[in-house]
Amino acid sequence: QVHMVESGGGLVQAGGSLRLSCAVSGRTFSSYAMGWFRQAPGKERDFVTAISWSGGRTDYATSVKGRFTISRDNAKNTVYLQMNSLKPEDTAVYYCAAATRGYRTTWYDYDYWGQGTQVTVSS
Repeated sequence: QVHMVESGGGLVQAGGSLRLSCAVSGRTFSSYAMGWFRQAPGKERDFVTAISWSGGRTDYATSVKGRFTISRDNAKNTVYLQMNSLKPEDTAVYYCAAATRGYRTTWYDYDYWGQGTQVTVSS
């Protein structure tokens, strides 16, 4: 069983920064591709970013490219999302997810999910 817990969300002014963390239980974390997704009220769950098991490959949604950075520490079973230059349109619940079948960028290909953390960006 894989258990995932996100933290680091909160309220921030536009232009500010937040760092989300996702701690993952289990001994096979280093073999998972990891992703961050977000969902705003009344909208679908959207891809934000993903990172391969080694950290050697990353992808970003166009809307966050250049502002957000995903990273992982396999020794700590943790994946991070550094969010800079935040905009009100970044407001959403952010979810981390683990893919056990290789690198993925679509939410339905992810196998395990955290409970989500709220990020609110005020204008």
